[in-house]
Amino acid sequence: MTTIPHHRSPTTAALVVVLALGAFGRVGSAVAAGLTVTSIAGEHAPAAPLPNTIFRPPAGAMVAGPFSGTLRISQAIMQTIPALASPIVGGRDARLFPAVTLAFFAEDGVLVPVQRGEMVAEPATRAGAVSYWRVIPQFGRVWKEAGDGEWSRAAFPLMLVNDTENHAHQGLATFFYRPGAVTRLRFQFVQQTAPYLVRPHFVGWGSASTELLGTAIENLDSRRAAAVAELAGRLPTKPWEELVRGAPAGALEGFGGPLDPKWIVATALVRDGVLYYQAESTPYGSYPYPLEMRFGVRSIMKSVGAPLALLHLAEVYGPYVLTLRVGDYVKGLDPKYDRVRFIDAASMASGFGGMGTFRTNPNDVYDGYLDGDYDGWYTAPSHAEKLAHIVSHLRPYPWEPGTVMRYRDQDFYLLGAAINGFLKSVRGPAADVWQMLEAEVFAPIGILHAPAVRTRETDGHLGQVWFNAGYYPTLDDLAKIALLYQHRGEHAGQQILNRELVADLLAARDALVVSGDRALGPQTSPPGGDTSELYRLGFHYLPYRSPRDHSKRFIPAMTGSGENEVILFPNGMISIRTAKAAGLPDGTKVNSGTGPMTIEAVERLAPF
Repeated sequence: MTTIPHHRSPTTAALVVVLALGAFGRVGSAVAAGLTVTSIAGEHAPAAPLPNTIFRPPAGAMVAGPFSGTLRISQAIMQTIPALASPIVGGRDARLFPAVTLAFFAEDGVLVPVQRGEMVAEPATRAGAVSYWRVIPQFGRVWKEAGDGEWSRAAFPLMLVNDTENHAHQGLATFFYRPGAVTRLRFQFVQQTAPYLVRPHFVGWGSASTELLGTAIENLDSRRAAAVAELAGRLPTKPWEELVRGAPAGALEGFGGPLDPKWIVATALVRDGVLYYQAESTPYGSYPYPLEMRFGVRSIMKSVGAPLALLHLAEVYGPYVLTLRVGDYVKGLDPKYDRVRFIDAASMASGFGGMGTFRTNPNDVYDGYLDGDYDGWYTAPSHAEKLAHIVSHLRPYPWEPGTVMRYRDQDFYLLGAAINGFLKSVRGPAADVWQMLEAEVFAPIGILHAPAVRTRETDGHLGQVWFNAGYYPTLDDLAKIALLYQHRGEHAGQQILNRELVADLLAARDALVVSGDRALGPQTSPPGGDTSELYRLGFHYLPYRSPRDHSKRFIPAMTGSGENEVILFPNGMISIRTAKAAGLPDGTKVNSGTGPMTIEAVERLAPF
């Protein structure tokens, strides 16, 4: 793949072209002869997905005609391989591609979705069957090929996501256009992060009727400028092959392991501010827009939402915010929550959620995790219904908050609601914690879109963002968040997060021993030879003994179901792995190696 040069073009138009070519990879080596205006116009169901090369300009592609317009895309039946086991979830059908309206404009070969980075849903007022899915469009391309006549081609990455769980299908879509007309939309979803409710893992594809509603785009000049700025604000990127070529022989062997590569969706390493990336192949070839992929990263959200909010609020209002009590800001809970500090909930040590055994020596952090009708809570659509489920199903443990960790998604969900309540108490009833993060943390570090799952409220008010899961980032987003932590909460001379508290976080200061029992006394490091992890403020601390000098470290990591993982290394590097190793049949082999293979690879590259 080609790379983004480190210099910046002096003109806006050239900047878009340079960044687009760098971010979207090497162009195809042959004309995409498998799709024509005639074949895409047919209303019959496509027999199979297309080669992914059809969704990018081939070598020798010609300049496309100008385009701007709003497309109304009809709901369509999506074919899947294999068939979905239980396609109806909460009355919504996962076999239906959603009816959505998307606006686009073309700028120097780049197709710019107006709704990029947004979870676009079907209209609530639409009659008939309801799709389970939403879509997130990303930057694409426009071009012409020999034989297209007066038509031009448009293609763009399209993520299939939902608002009930947190897995994403990475897809592609294309249509032809000419002045005043567009063809049907051809779409396919060829890769995915791990499912939970909609199983098994699947490939989906189809064709949807598409109507051009109009060609005018409101505030087009400012939207053009925003697209240019967004692309310019991405980290410098290089393909993985360049990192391997410059590394000692064999240094990066095993990177991404011990997970079997067939379950990996994408991997990356941030070194000296450059994002080196690779995307695993799909059944239909390499994904042509790897840096546009958005992933369902599950519990990585626990290392994003609450920690960033608390550390930013600690910088704005003072570190005392970590000691505020959940029960003071979320009403109707068990009285024990009046003693649960924000930091206790952020360390999943609320002392609540009494399902499973009370044995804590050694502690089993997952004991009772899915008990108490977990799925009933998980799928409850509204904030009030989620709270009611917690109140009716979970009970206090006999130990005090802050002493014993038990993995509970409900701790982080309640923490998000409590932080939101605190923010409203100091900024007014219109304040929203995720909007604060978007404006005061994400935007300053160059993350301009942060799609995340919220509760579904029937009265029209903004739902509560899940802080236990639900975030759909790109590789660039994950890298920027990790870099903000690595830089002690500072970016471009601005202290966004409380510096001292971030330093404590990276050092695992006051972290809980996952297998230990702090109810028996302070225990902030495992006994000699213990391989137990530590946990604090949404971060796992992975025990690692270096084969180089036998020193032992606890390395901070952000992890999520399916083997999603972001590791922050002492040498300043950051590894990223998105994966789909969950929702698999019992007995499925997940790992093809053993040991901390990714950490070992990074240490071989640059000893720490």
